[in-house]
Amino acid sequence: MIELVIVMAIMLILITLAIPRFVGAVQHAREAALKEDLQTLRTAIDTYTMDKQKGPQSLQDLVDAGYLKTIPEDPITRSKDSWVTDSDQAMYSLDETDPGITDVHSGSTDASSDGQPYSSW
Repeated sequence: MIELVIVMAIMLILITLAIPRFVGAVQHAREAALKEDLQTLRTAIDTYTMDKQKGPQSLQDLVDAGYLKTIPEDPITRSKDSWVTDSDQAMYSLDETDPGITDVHSGSTDASSDGQPYSSW
């Protein structure tokens, strides 16, 4: 009986050590996915703007024009509708005819593991 209690105590100690590492690994994976999604969206916005000579008016324009298959899900908020877009009236090319979306950020108000808000990435 004592051996069983000792084994269970050791297992509880190991589980107690493993859970925070697991949660941290999941958080780092979401952050990596967010960085990749932001890079993909920003590349699609830039390519759309250069090809069409105007900025996209919404992220759906990128899907409709074939630059993205679908709008990716924000890995932090787990929603496709939470992306925050920046629009600017400035023209970044001499050939550009209409301004539009220039950048995109996560809609999360949480802070990342390094302390920066996700919305500033």
